[in-house]
Parts: sequence; structure tokens; C-alpha cells
Amino acid sequence: MHMGAHMGAKVGIRLADVRRSVKMVQASEPLLLVVALLSTSIILGGCTGVVNASKSAAPTTGAFQLSPVALNFGNIVVGKQSTQTVTISNPGTASLTIMQATVSNAQFTVSGMTLPMTMTSGQSANITVGVKPTAAGTLSGTLTVQGDSGSGSGTVNLTATATATNPQISLSSSSINFGSVVTGSSGSSNLTISNTGSADLTVTAVSITGTGFGVSGITTPKVITAGQSSALSLTFNPTATGAASGSLTISSSDPANPTLHVSLSGTGATAPAGTLQPNQTSLSFGNVSTGSNSVKQVVVTNAGTSPVQITAVGVTGTGFTVSGATTPMTLNASSQVTLSVTFAPTTAGNASGTVSVTSNASGSPLAIPVSGTGVQPGLTISPASFNFGSVVNGQTKSQTFTVTNSGTASLTISQLSISAVGYSVGGLSVPSTVAPSSSVTFSAVFAPTTAGSLSGTVNILSNAPNSPASVALSGTGVAQTNTLSFSSTNIGFGSVNTGTSATKSETITNTGNSNVQISQIAVSGTGYSLSGAGAPVTLSPSQNLTFSVIFGPVTAGSASGSILVTSNATGSPTTISLSGSGVQAVSHTVSLTWVASTTSTVTGYNVYRSTITGSGYVKVGSASGLSYTDSTVQNATTYYYVTTAVDSIGDESIYSNEAAAVIP
Repeated sequence: MHMGAHMGAKVGIRLADVRRSVKMVQASEPLLLVVALLSTSIILGGCTGVVNASKSAAPTTGAFQLSPVALNFGNIVVGKQSTQTVTISNPGTASLTIMQATVSNAQFTVSGMTLPMTMTSGQSANITVGVKPTAAGTLSGTLTVQGDSGSGSGTVNLTATATATNPQISLSSSSINFGSVVTGSSGSSNLTISNTGSADLTVTAVSITGTGFGVSGITTPKVITAGQSSALSLTFNPTATGAASGSLTISSSDPANPTLHVSLSGTGATAPAGTLQPNQTSLSFGNVSTGSNSVKQVVVTNAGTSPVQITAVGVTGTGFTVSGATTPMTLNASSQVTLSVTFAPTTAGNASGTVSVTSNASGSPLAIPVSGTGVQPGLTISPASFNFGSVVNGQTKSQTFTVTNSGTASLTISQLSISAVGYSVGGLSVPSTVAPSSSVTFSAVFAPTTAGSLSGTVNILSNAPNSPASVALSGTGVAQTNTLSFSSTNIGFGSVNTGTSATKSETITNTGNSNVQISQIAVSGTGYSLSGAGAPVTLSPSQNLTFSVIFGPVTAGSASGSILVTSNATGSPTTISLSGSGVQAVSHTVSLTWVASTTSTVTGYNVYRSTITGSGYVKVGSASGLSYTDSTVQNATTYYYVTTAVDSIGDESIYSNEAAAVIP
């Protein structure tokens, strides 16, 4: 039958008789629960239909994976730790939770994650497995990772071989002979202690016996790591002529050789007639900057009883010179001559040489080793050049540059400058001293005032060989544009019930390349208002402002208004037109009726409603009689109704035929 709805009227629907029988289970069958649904056949609007419920799909469960499934740590020294990584991944489509991670052998450890750990689909995480053996031998174990129910567990096999460690002491010599040393002077020699084992060696004690012998350069206990060595100095200072002997004893943690002895020997001798002795046996100049020099002096004394004829004084080695003695010359007994040795390197690097004094004294020529290192600063700049790209006139862009001393001497930056339109430098006070391998920074700023391509060069003066260094700069000044775009300049609300309101959004976007200051957003017109349109506000390029325009009529009839947006953009102010109509609200109801079911056990009826034909029904009420009025309908909506018959224990029939109601 025809059905309709109109303002202030009721819509009637009549349902057909129930034609389907209901089969009930007898009370004498308590072990079998059977629900017999009452079926109601309802004819609405001249058509029939059946609705089938669909079943939801079973959820997808997650299962994690471990990679790799076996770890071999190889050979590990006892007491040392080694680590490797295992990756846990969730390749499934559902989240899972890792609940526990354990190792079966206490010499293995697991770390790097907090449990429980939830992993979403496709996520992976790393855990760290370590081994620290306590005794030599083969180690094995198992890493077990347990997930929540449904994700199972996984294992990784662990293996390692623990090797024993021992230190081993080795000496560069088992005996040292100082030869003949003039009484009152000193002879010296070095001894090197090496650890050729695989564990730390501890030198627990060093002692020396024998008149005139001495040892220095080591403090016990002294730990020497595997593969390393330590040197000590030995001296012989005889106070009397004749042979002398002694012994150096070294105690250590080497289990095979806990105590070693080094025999010492030497002979005290009387200074012969005509003997030259320097007050320094060698000269070390250390680091000297290239282009500069360092001077050291050595005093040579005739320690004999007869005059010495010095025929030549010279020096070998790049950068070394010697002065202070004019040869030939005679140096009487107990007399001295002072030699000045100068080191003036011209290139960076180590240098060595020997000062030689040739004479008729015993042991001629007298040799005095000299050494030094030429050092110089180096200057590198990163980046070596920079392009600022396009910058709007009146705006600025900065770039930081790093100056590194890549040399071996202190770098002194004396000047930092640039002379170019639109560019400036700063951030570094000069003069500035930079230690070797250290860095300082400065900033270059590009602030164009005119459109077009601009270039400049930063100049850096220093004591480095490549001074002055330069950095090329480039950039383009772009003319300033201040423009705004509006999502709409004409907003229509249509018909809106009086006493209610409708809202629409408006978006203002900065489409220029400079900041735009919006000073005012004002609305006019009865019933119109704004929300979120606070001003003043500044929009940067590409930034937008979205606000709400609200129309809330209080009386029926057409209403117009406008929004005025004032800014520093081109074309300001901008007007947005507003229009709408207020209408009186009208309420509607739908009246439903149907024919009674012929089944005697029916006690009432349930009414269902949907806005989609054939599905999505939701219960809206119940009735004990044959009619129902739905007063919760909304304007401009079509509703679809079905009913079911209900018995005394709450069992329902299938849905009746469907009827539609169109609400204007």
C-alpha cells in the first residue's frame, strides 16, 4: 500500500497476517537446547523480502621470527666479553607481545629490550646476546624467546670456545756491559720489558745490586697489556777505577718465569790526558714552528790534564747549525767552550743530526746527537663554497662555516672579512688562535636588498701556508610578494531552522613569498558570527588560517552579511559575501500499523528502523498491540521499517517485509 509523510501529519503502515507456524521443543527434553524463532510474514507496500546476517571473518594472528637462528662467537678469551645481535621481527598482520627472553647457560646474557614488548605488524627489534666465559672449554646454550598466546616461541642456538689467558715476560737483553766509564761521569743503557702473552702482565718489583749501578723509568706495580712493552733506564756511575758487577732483578706475574735476572758489568777508568766532556749528551728541540728557530747551548769541558787541539766543529741534519767556536783552537785542561746549536726548520716533520767536535783528545770526534720537529699550522674550511639560493629581499639566510687547524702548530687567524653587496660575516673574534686538530666557526649572512644574482668572497688571513684563504659565496635576491588566497569569497548557508545554527569553514592562505600581517577580520550581518578568526595574526609563506563562519537565524527570512579581511597583502581589504535564510522548524512522526500474528504464543512485537534499505536495522521500540508511532525522525531523511513477533520467552520471528517512510 502507498505510504507517505508530510508536515504535521502521521504516516500509516498496515502489515499482513502472520502465516508461518512455530515448532516448539517439549519440556521433557532438558539436555537439548533448541530455540524456535517465531516467523512473521509481513506484506508492506505490495512487496516481500528476506534479510541474511553475515558472519565476520576470523582475526589474523601474529607469529614472530628470530634471525639468525644460531650464533657462534668463535674463540673468546676467558674473562673477556663478546656480543652479537639477534633480530626479532613480526611478519604477520596482527600485533603480538614478546613476554620473555631467557638463556639456558649463565655464561651467556641477553639485553637490549624491555619486556613485555609489543610489536605491531611489520615491526622489528634487535636484542644483544653476550658471552663472558669463566673457564676454558666449549660453551653452548640456547636463547628462548616466548611470545603471548598465539605467537608461540622461538630459539637461537649459542656456541663459543673459551681460551685460557696467560702473560709472558720477555727482556730485550739478559746482560748489559757499560764498558769503560770515566770515574765521576755516567754511562747509560736501556732495557725493554715486553709482554708477549695473551693477558695483562704485572711487573711487581724491580731491584738492583752492585756499586755504582742504578735503575729508573718504571714504577711498580706496572701493568703491561698483551703485546705492549715498557722501557727502563740503567746507569753506571763509577766512583773508583776497576771492574764492577751487579744484577737487576725483575719480578712479575708470568707463571712460567716469575723472576728474571739481568747481569750488569762495567769498568771505572781514569780520565786520560786531553778528554772532552759535554754537559749534555744530546739535545732535543721538541716542536719548532717552520719559519722560526730555537737555540740550545752545550758546554764542552777539557776534563784531562793536557791541552786539547780542536780542529773542527760541525753539525749534520737539515735545519741545524752550530756556532760559538772558531777553529782551530786550543782548549786547556779544565777549560770550557760553549757551543750554540740552532734548529730552524723550513718544512714540517722530524729532523735529526749530530754535533761533531774533532780534536786530538781520546775518543775523537765527540758526537752529540740533536733532534727536533718542524711544525706548521694548516687551514681548511668547510664548506669551501656556498650558494644561498633564492632569498626574498628584506629577509636573511645564514650559513655556518668551520675552520679547522689541520697542521701541527697553532693557527692564528688575524683577519676575517668580506666586501660584497648583501653579504656579511661574523661569529669569530680575531685574532683567534686554534690548536692543532681543533676548529672554530664563523657565519656568513646573505641579506639581499635588490633582485638579481649576487656573489661575494670571504677572505681569511692567518699564519698558515695557504693564507689568505677564501670562500666563494653566491645567491639570488628575489622581489618581495605579499598575496593572500581565500577558499571562498561567497559563502551560502541555504535554509537554516530558526533557533539553530549552521557552520562553514573559510581558509586564508599566504600564497606569496613574504610574511603577511592580517590586522582585522570583521563580520557584519544579522545572525552571522566568527570563531577562530583572531586578529592580528601573521602568516608566513604557504601558511594558512582556517576559521568558522556561523549562521544562527532567530527569525524567518533571508539574511545577508559580509566578512572584511584587512592586511598588508596586495588588493586588501578583501570582502567575503554571506547569504542564508531562516526557516521555522517543523517536527514529523511516522505511524506504523500491522495485522496480528495468528500464532497463539505471540505476546508482542518489536519495531526496527534503518536508513539503508534491506540492512542495518536498529530496534527503536516495542508494542503489545498492532501499532507504533516513531517520533524520533529527522527532516529530509528516508527510513525503512520492519517488525518481528515476540513470544513469552523473548524469542523473535524473522524480519517482516520492509516499508519506507520519506520525511520531507
